[in-house]
Amino acid sequence: MNPGGCRPPPNHGAAAPSRRTSTLSDHDDHDHAACGHDHGPKHIYIFSPSSAVRDKAAFRRGVARLRALGHEVEIDPDALASHTRFAGDDATRLAAISRAAASGADIALISRGGYGLTRLLPQLPYKAIAKAIERGTEFVGISDFTAFQNAVLAKTGAITWAGPALGADLGTEEEPDDIMLACLDDLFSGHGEGAGWELPRPRKGTAAAAAAPVQKPFTVKQGTLWGGNLAVLSSLIGTPYLPDIKGGVLFFEDIGEHPYRLERLLTQWLHAGLLARQKAIVLGQFNEYKLTAHDKGFKLDSVVQWLRSQLKVPVLTGLPHGHVPTKVLLPVGAPVSLSVDERDALLFWGHLR
Repeated sequence: MNPGGCRPPPNHGAAAPSRRTSTLSDHDDHDHAACGHDHGPKHIYIFSPSSAVRDKAAFRRGVARLRALGHEVEIDPDALASHTRFAGDDATRLAAISRAAASGADIALISRGGYGLTRLLPQLPYKAIAKAIERGTEFVGISDFTAFQNAVLAKTGAITWAGPALGADLGTEEEPDDIMLACLDDLFSGHGEGAGWELPRPRKGTAAAAAAPVQKPFTVKQGTLWGGNLAVLSSLIGTPYLPDIKGGVLFFEDIGEHPYRLERLLTQWLHAGLLARQKAIVLGQFNEYKLTAHDKGFKLDSVVQWLRSQLKVPVLTGLPHGHVPTKVLLPVGAPVSLSVDERDALLFWGHLR
């Protein structure tokens, strides 16, 4: 399977996840003048709906990079506000979200994640957000933004994008990841149609390698793509802000959570019957945790194998998405197909506009 699209140059340095990550795009070898997509500069609105921006240098670098690419960057007046750990009090952040929806921007991009959106969910301006999306504004973010994305999906059915944040992804001191930038460019130009990745191969001789069955080829012809940060999503269970989706493709990622905590969260989903209702579970990147001597070999692979033993639906790993430099953008709420052939996996959503 060769999904094509915006892949890294051949000599790009190795990193996790697999550098065979790619996005399916019709961007190459076509007539830009006749394709019907806008290839010009975009109006990007930067806002802060969650935690306060502490790394202002990264914020400035991210803005400068977007402007260097020719885009018009509009910064919300309270983007750098601070109230305890938040980017302003609740009313300030709600107003920033309303301004983002009213901005008419092509892209509404969060400055950072952190925490703060779950406490705003009852007051979000859902109708205004849905109208903004209908008019063409793409809301993009990750981490705490999972709460916004899934609440909007549950309340309106509108599609948002799980993708980069300004500071952590575009404001790095080194050059941002080229795959992430290519995926972002595909969103800007309207050419992104899907994302492919290589399923990881367990190391020979490990318990995971011995226990892991060979993934049989399969295809999900259609299912709603939804998910995001596991801890944030888990906090929505039992609320009206978790989408009621059957037969979906559910993806998870997280940062700073030890594997036993991840298993505890996944157990909540399992016992609530939410995982068995899906057509596939796709695990992204889980990083920045520390194993201890007490674990005695218990690790992330242990969680994956246990989860597979509890479910009849496939559980895939290695999705290049999460709190890592290399991340594909994912349309939360979009109908997708999912194909797996040997170790190649492909999510396809086609043109959404």
